[in-house]
Amino acid sequence: MANNSRTRRRERDDDHPAIWVGYGKLAKLFRTKNGFTQQELADAVGYSCEQVASIEQGRRPAKAAFTEAAERVLGAGGVLAELQEDVDRAKLPKFFQDFASIEAEAVSRFAYDPLVVPGLLQTPEYARALLCGHCPPLDEETIDQRVDARISRQSLLTRSPMVELSFIVGELALRNPVGDAQLMQARLQHLIKAGSLQNVELQVMPAEGGVHVGLNGAFVLLETLEHQHYGYVEAQQVGLVISDPSKVSAFGLRYGKLRSQALNVEESARLIERLVGAE
Repeated sequence: MANNSRTRRRERDDDHPAIWVGYGKLAKLFRTKNGFTQQELADAVGYSCEQVASIEQGRRPAKAAFTEAAERVLGAGGVLAELQEDVDRAKLPKFFQDFASIEAEAVSRFAYDPLVVPGLLQTPEYARALLCGHCPPLDEETIDQRVDARISRQSLLTRSPMVELSFIVGELALRNPVGDAQLMQARLQHLIKAGSLQNVELQVMPAEGGVHVGLNGAFVLLETLEHQHYGYVEAQQVGLVISDPSKVSAFGLRYGKLRSQALNVEESARLIERLVGAE
């Protein structure tokens, strides 16, 4: 029985992302070189000793606040901070991580989402409500990590140099009552704020838009710093990065059609404002 327990424990340990384990080993190295015990470091950064131990063992990802404090206390010279983006990315579902790595290098990103507000425009509360509806259910720690990772990705909206961003969101995604009225109100107001950013265009596809090229589902079209073009599609926890030039080109043609078929930016903003007033 004891052997089975150890086997299960090893299997769980193997599931921890390599970047968490690597970050933890470096954090421990900096701690020991500076002569700190785990408890002393915990006191210095405002964490519990158990939390520090979990981070050093790679069982728990370091949050940006921990990394910032550890850099200051341990004089890590930016080594831990350099890893933070990768640590955050490893909180995302495995099927999405390849695309998230490409997304981090984007100079432009165009996305069509018919049924949900896209992750880059979600509030933490809306993201949590969606994740709580996951099947099979996710544990609270995983939900917390995925919310953190999703919100961290939103740095793309305000990054310098600016990323050209276009979102076409289905009207049904705006009207669907995910959460209570307060959550819906905050979600819509957040969309108005995001849509006012200089590098963001937000359009709404009307619910009664008739036949259009978006009826086959959501997709993303992205260009990287090296001017490579990718498409991405996702459904039911399966994600596919598309690099074939002919297929990516077809995505571009479809997105151009959708832009012409959706409400323009000003009409979309007015519709969202009317929905805010109706809540």
